[in-house]
Amino acid sequence: MVGLKEELLKSIWHAFTALDLDRSGKVSKSQLKVLSHNLCTVLNVPHDPVALEEHFRDDDEGPVSNQGYMPYLNKFILEKVQGNFDKVEFNRMCWTLCAKKNLSKSPLLISDEDAFKVWVIFNFLSEDKYPLIIVPEEIEYLLKKLTEAMGAGWQQEQFDHYKVALNTSREGLSAWELIDLIGSGQFSKGMDRQTVSMAINEVFNELILDVLKQGYMLKKGHKRKNWTERWFVLKPNIISYYVSEDLKDKKGDIILDGNCCVEALPDKDGKKCLFLIKCLDKSFEISASDKKKKQEWIQAIQTTVNLLRAGSPPPHKEARQKRKELRQKLLAEQEELERQMKELQTANENKQKELETVRKQLEAAAARAAEEEKKRLQTQVELQDRFSLELEREKMVRQKMEEQVAQKSSELEQYLQRVRELEEMYKQLQEALEDEKQARQDEETVRKLQARLLEEESAKRAELEKWHLQQQQTIQMTEAEKQELENQRMIKERALQVAMQQLEQLELERKEALEQYEEVKKKLETAANNTKSWKDKVAHHEGLIRLIEPGSKNPHLITNWGPAAFTEAELEQRQKSWKGKKATSE
Repeated sequence: MVGLKEELLKSIWHAFTALDLDRSGKVSKSQLKVLSHNLCTVLNVPHDPVALEEHFRDDDEGPVSNQGYMPYLNKFILEKVQGNFDKVEFNRMCWTLCAKKNLSKSPLLISDEDAFKVWVIFNFLSEDKYPLIIVPEEIEYLLKKLTEAMGAGWQQEQFDHYKVALNTSREGLSAWELIDLIGSGQFSKGMDRQTVSMAINEVFNELILDVLKQGYMLKKGHKRKNWTERWFVLKPNIISYYVSEDLKDKKGDIILDGNCCVEALPDKDGKKCLFLIKCLDKSFEISASDKKKKQEWIQAIQTTVNLLRAGSPPPHKEARQKRKELRQKLLAEQEELERQMKELQTANENKQKELETVRKQLEAAAARAAEEEKKRLQTQVELQDRFSLELEREKMVRQKMEEQVAQKSSELEQYLQRVRELEEMYKQLQEALEDEKQARQDEETVRKLQARLLEEESAKRAELEKWHLQQQQTIQMTEAEKQELENQRMIKERALQVAMQQLEQLELERKEALEQYEEVKKKLETAANNTKSWKDKVAHHEGLIRLIEPGSKNPHLITNWGPAAFTEAELEQRQKSWKGKKATSE
């Protein structure tokens, strides 16, 4: 109930702040009476005019001020709200009071109805503090929902630029600034007015009217058992079905609770994509348009039932609460960080004070040290005067020693010069010996190289002569092989000609044998025809009388016209005789 009260207060706050002020800067009593009467009407709260007059008596300045109206609003209106009112009608009444005064006069790409829906969505997503604003995170959430409903791609980079510009100037947007932002088309470029309106309506249905899913499906009747198309609307605890999507003619409700369940059904009675919603008192058979819609509806209804069992709010309200809790957590962390920063700053200031005290102590110590240094310098001057005479004597002694050292240095320099000359001569001698040794090595290397080249040349020459002889022998062998191949080719050609002649002879013999076979075949056909004619005549004149004679010991062949003219032994003998004649002719 507290959440409902907060939602109602947001809309009432817009209506209250839009009322005109009198000369003293307060809202007039008549306007507050009209507002209160309208609120009681749309919220289905009994109106108490006596309490209203008592509250707004003219004995002090409090009751008609901005603060004085809240006690009456809480006590006589909001605490009596039961939730049995039309949320859209309530918001529309508040919108009517504040829209004319606050709505931008510049032309927008959305209609007044769409602006009203954006205003209601703003009240739902705005922060619970006054004056009401919607923070950038909720603006991003709303714009993403609208973009998804329009079927367009989300431009994250564009919103990031807008968010940076917004954060530099303020914490968020008011309801009217949000309407201007959506109505300007900044984040819906390329979309027509109808698409934007449909997207706003879809988001409004989800966030404000708690419509989790809606669409056309077929429902089986309980009495007539006929199938009728209905427009179904799924909400957190009820499924309502209407004649059409305009929601004017309501046909019934399916009350959902934690005991309900939904299950898929097999196709039957010519209906496909069936599923069943079971409640305590009644079950409902429904047919979706396709398998995808069927699965979506089953999943949506099951999710709603699970939320009812767990006592959880609808997904969009739970998500809004989580986003607010996250922002409150971040704000608390930021406040804790600021507190720690203040503590660190206080500690730093204390350290600065301590350092200043230490600096002053150091300055005093430095002053004392300077005084002591002055005394020390004076003592040093006296000591310098005392030791100056000793330094003069030491200087004279040092000068004599330097003259002796210079003489010794000259002698040493001459000795070193001779040593350097000897070393140079020795070095030149070493280089000459090295050059001579290198020249001898080079000469030996050249001599060995010449000898090796001569040996290689003689070996190459011998190898070339050997290759020349092998080449001559190979040429001779190739000529002999070529002659042999030519002879073999001639022999094979002659054999091929003989084979071709034999093949032609065999072809002629085959043709002759085929002609003989055709002649024999014709004779057999003639004999068979004569035999058939003779048998027909015998059958006609003698009445098909068959003479019973002793048969042959050998089995006779039976043909279609009766016993054959020859036995199997006679046929084998004739076949052998024919094959022998054929072999002789070949």
